[in-house]
Amino acid sequence: MLPVVRQSIRRDDVKLMRIALDAMGGDFGPKVTVPAAAAFVRASDATVLLVGDPSQIEPLIEQYNTDKLVIVPAKETIEMGEHPVRAVRQKSDSSLVVAARLVKEGEAQGFVSAGNTGAMMTAALLMVGRIPGIERPAIPCPIPVPHGEAILLDVGANVDCKPKHLVQFAVMGRAYMEMVRGIANPTVGLLNIGSEVSKGNELTVKVYQLLEQ
Repeated sequence: MLPVVRQSIRRDDVKLMRIALDAMGGDFGPKVTVPAAAAFVRASDATVLLVGDPSQIEPLIEQYNTDKLVIVPAKETIEMGEHPVRAVRQKSDSSLVVAARLVKEGEAQGFVSAGNTGAMMTAALLMVGRIPGIERPAIPCPIPVPHGEAILLDVGANVDCKPKHLVQFAVMGRAYMEMVRGIANPTVGLLNIGSEVSKGNELTVKVYQLLEQ
C-alpha cells in the first residue's frame, strides 16, 4: 500500500487522523481491506473512512462494533489492468478517486490503496497535488538491513528521471525517515554500480555531485 499525505502530521497527532481507504482495491477487496482497517483502528486512535460499495462493506464491519470505521459510498471500482489516467478521469465515483477527493477536501489526512498503483499516483497528482519543490512523486519500499531501518525509492512511480528528481527523492526519503520512522539524522545513499565517485552513468555521477552539495 502506498500512503499519500497532504498535510504535515506530528507523531503525537496520530489520534486525530482520518485515513481514507480504498476498500475495493487489491486482489480481494473488502474481504481483506476491512479486517486490515479494523486491526489498524484497534491499535491506534485514528479513524478509517472505508470508501466503496456499502452493500459489500457493511456486513463485514458489523462484527467489529466500532465507530472508528466509517463507510463512504462509491459506486465504481478501478480495476488493476485499466489505463491509469483514463480510469481516473472517467470513473469519478470510483473508490480510489473518492478517497483522493476526501484528502483534497480536507475530510482525511491521507489515503491508502492496494489497487491500481498508476491510477493512485494519477489521482494523487491531479487532486492532492505535489509538495512545493517536488516535481515527481516517488514510491518508497522498506528493505532489510543488518541494523536499523532503510527504505529504497523510487521503486516504480517513474521510468526516466533527471538528476534533480533523484535529489528530491533523497530529500523526501530523509524527511520520511525523520518524521514517520523517528530516526534522527538519517543517512542518504545513492544506489550505483560502485562506491567510487567516478563510477556509474551520467545520471548517477551528476546526482552524486548534487548530493554532495
